Amino acid sequence: MSTVQPILVTGAAGRVGGVGGAVVKALLRRGLPVRALVRREDERAAALRATGAEVVVADLTRAADVLRALSGCKRAYFGMSVSAPYLEATVSAAAAARQRGDLEVFVNISQMTVSQMSLTETTDSPQHRQHWLAEQALNWSGLPVVHVRPTVFLQHPFFSAWAAESIIRDGTIRLPFGCARTSPVDTLDVAEVIAAILAGPGPHVGKVYELTGPVSQDLRGLGAEYTEALGRPVTYVDVPFEQWREQELRPRGLPEHVYGHLLTMAKLHAEGRYDRLTHDVDAVLGRPATSARDFVARHAASFAP
Repeated sequence: MSTVQPILVTGAAGRVGGVGGAVVKALLRRGLPVRALVRREDERAAALRATGAEVVVADLTRAADVLRALSGCKRAYFGMSVSAPYLEATVSAAAAARQRGDLEVFVNISQMTVSQMSLTETTDSPQHRQHWLAEQALNWSGLPVVHVRPTVFLQHPFFSAWAAESIIRDGTIRLPFGCARTSPVDTLDVAEVIAAILAGPGPHVGKVYELTGPVSQDLRGLGAEYTEALGRPVTYVDVPFEQWREQELRPRGLPEHVYGHLLTMAKLHAEGRYDRLTHDVDAVLGRPATSARDFVARHAASFAP
C-alpha cells in the first residue's frame, strides 16, 4: 500500500467537534501528505494551508467535485457537519470513490447511536437516520470501508461552550439528563484513531470502531471531574426538559435540522441511550481515552470568568 499519495480529508474546516481539522493535523504529525477538502475559501482554509496541507474547494453533494478532489488519492476520510444533505453527500462521495476504483480505505465517521438502530428501530433525529442510511449505502458500495462511531464529543456544546457559559455564571452544568449516564469522547482521540486507520488501513478494513470516553457516569460524576480540573465547585442542575428546550436551546436560533438533532440527543441521554462504554480507543491507540478532567484542564481558560 502506498503512503506517498495525499490522503483526502473532507469536512476539514468544520466547526462543531472539528474532527476533520483534527484529522488533518494528526496525519501531518505522522508526516503524511494531506489534501483537505473545504466548502469555501476563507480564513479556515488559509489556516489549513498554513499547516502544510493541500487545500481543495469542493461541494460534497456534487459527485464531480468529489471525483476531482480524489484525483491522485488512494485513502480518504469522509465527514461532514450536521446538515440536511448529509446522506446526499455520502452517496456522492461513495459514487466518486467507486468510479476511481483504486481506493485502499474509505473511513466514514458515523455516530454510536447507529449501533442501536435498524429498519424498525430509529430515532426522531433526521441526522441519526441519515447516518444509519449512509452506513447501509457504504456497505453496499463494495468500497473498503471502515466505520468510526463516536459517542457525543467532549467538545459538544452540551459539555463545552454551553457548559462554560453556566459554569462561568454560577458554577453549574444545566442539562435535562436526569440521573442517566454518558461517556463523552475527546475529538482529538477520535481524530487520532482515524489517522491511525488511514496510516495503516490493512487490518482495519471492514471493521466498526465505537469510541467512548474512559468511563460512563452521570452528570454529577462529570461535574466532579470539572470541579477537580478547575479547582472550584461545579454542580449539575437537572433542568426539566421543556424548560431546557424553551429557555436554553430554542433561544440560540439554530437551524431546524440542528435544533431537532440536539433535542433528540438530549432525550436519548435522559433515556440512558448514551450509557455506553467501549475500549476501542485503547485498542487502536494503545492508551486510554482522554478523561473529562484532563479535557477540562486542557481548556481551563474557556471555563474561566
